[in-house]
Amino acid sequence: MLRLGCQSAVLVSMWERPKCRDSSCSPSSSRHKGRSHIELPQHHLYGGKLMSLLDSLERRYGRFAIPGLIRIVVALTALVYVLALLSPDFISVLTLDPARILKGEVWRLVTYIFIPRSIGQPGSMMQPLWLLLALWFLFFIGERLEHAWGAFRLNLYFLLGMIGTTIAAFLFGAQFSNAMLASSLFFAFAHFYPEEVIYILFILPAKVKWLAWVSAALLLLGFATGPNSYRMALIAAFANYFVFFGPELLRAARQRQEVASRRQRFEASARSEDEALHRCAHCGATELTNPSLEFRVARDGEEYCLAHLPSAAKVDA
Repeated sequence: MLRLGCQSAVLVSMWERPKCRDSSCSPSSSRHKGRSHIELPQHHLYGGKLMSLLDSLERRYGRFAIPGLIRIVVALTALVYVLALLSPDFISVLTLDPARILKGEVWRLVTYIFIPRSIGQPGSMMQPLWLLLALWFLFFIGERLEHAWGAFRLNLYFLLGMIGTTIAAFLFGAQFSNAMLASSLFFAFAHFYPEEVIYILFILPAKVKWLAWVSAALLLLGFATGPNSYRMALIAAFANYFVFFGPELLRAARQRQEVASRRQRFEASARSEDEALHRCAHCGATELTNPSLEFRVARDGEEYCLAHLPSAAKVDA
């Protein structure tokens, strides 16, 4: 099964999209050259410099983008599953094996992304169902990401994920296969559509952001308890997510720190309950010593209680 970080994320049967209040969410009115017109704050998502770089790359190499990339991955994964049922040894020819790649089997740099992770007991009746759910969910994620990003940026994100997974395999011996690549797609989807509601096992409604948090918690647990090689491999495998969304995450962290710092400074400078807000310049009485007193500011700029408020004539004199 194509794991998406959290196993519950692939037990999805149906989804519920947020209701649109206008026609901007209509598929027929939201596409132009492969990119959605949905208002997404992309300058906040990437940062100015990265956004400019992506725009430049898209202008130069956008013609090489593959529309419907995830649909192709889903179709070839289904084909590999059928071939693996006919010949179980077929999977071993496709895996990301650094030793065999160095011997010339370079096709493994690509073919590992088509291995359906659910193959373990090909004769089980549950296997086709698990595969169908996993591929359907991957197809759904891919369509929504291409709708939001356009073909070029989705292609670039997927390519960076493949490069990161390959680095993790070669340098750190990680056996992630396509699991982390699928997880990175899921996290990107959760970033764009956090309020999307899906139904687990046809029954339990859950927002995508909740599943993303559970998935992230499981990954962080593995990161905290795993060896250094696993940690480095995990970072490499999620290079695409960090490149695309890292600037926003850092900016959000800095903003939270600034807000917390400002709150601390405000609380430190705020007056205590024992400190008087009003004080008569003549008698020194305050609202704390006599709560019934009323205070006014005279023309000389000083504050007085009503009993000692100087008249205008005295102030002018």
